[in-house]
Amino acid sequence: MGRYWFLILMIFISCNGGKKYHDELKRLDVATAELLDIIEFQEELNESFRDPETSPLPDRLRKNFESLSFFEADTAYRIKARFERTPDAVPFLMPSTTDEQTIEVVYGIAHFELNGRQHQLEVYQTPALVTEKRYEDYLFLPFLDETNGDETYGGGRYIDLTIPQGDSILIDFNKAYNPYCVYNKKYSCPLVPRQNYLRTKVRAGVKDFVKE
Repeated sequence: MGRYWFLILMIFISCNGGKKYHDELKRLDVATAELLDIIEFQEELNESFRDPETSPLPDRLRKNFESLSFFEADTAYRIKARFERTPDAVPFLMPSTTDEQTIEVVYGIAHFELNGRQHQLEVYQTPALVTEKRYEDYLFLPFLDETNGDETYGGGRYIDLTIPQGDSILIDFNKAYNPYCVYNKKYSCPLVPRQNYLRTKVRAGVKDFVKE
């Protein structure tokens, strides 16, 4: 009789342990997919820099180019932010590193927590791009943070986003990249509005570019 109850107990523990094990595997699968997505972004960005048709690098820098410098992929910098749309926002002129200006509109404001603090960032849409099919869902997120001028480019970085379906938006700071003017002065790059300054260190994405 004692052996019977022992077997029942082992089956019960095994079943419960199995569920926990499968839950852990599921979480691991999600984490692995997120990391692979970040690594794929890095590889695609490097490839575009090697390709003379798409690279912002001048020939003298591109011929020996191997890879950009990235922070280590960190899923803690994949943020699901509350997205507040701003349909009544008035278009404005965003200055750039040259005399050029682009017309932008604040499409929405992202509210989120990062490094233990609450933050918000304005997310922009460029009306001139909306008419193009491939850019009809495109949103532009430029930002500054406390790594600028030290580990990252002093003028801030950009993230490309897509218009979300609901009231939340995924911001992956691992996909933050430098303006092209960092690599080549022939480019005109939008200046990051001061209201998009994050009072924290965003140690994710592309680091500053050192010309050797």
